[in-house]
Amino acid sequence: MNSEELEGLKAGKKAIGAKQTARAVEKGLAAKVYLADDADRRIVAPLVQICEQKGVQVDTGVTMSELGKACGIEVGAAAVALLK
Repeated sequence: MNSEELEGLKAGKKAIGAKQTARAVEKGLAAKVYLADDADRRIVAPLVQICEQKGVQVDTGVTMSELGKACGIEVGAAAVALLK
């Protein structure tokens, strides 16, 4: 994931957090999902499966704190969905 994509997260509509991201993917609203490499696997593993079922691209290579900062929040985020 490059810095341009992180910047795009700030401007775009998004769902932040594993639960909201999963909801967005299930409803067909997610264009792309970003997962933090240091997130708890028990949290992100079901999300990966949902994304595979729905055909949503999954991007990794960032930490929770980088993902949180990119979304403009003070805490880390395990997952973020960029909405259509």
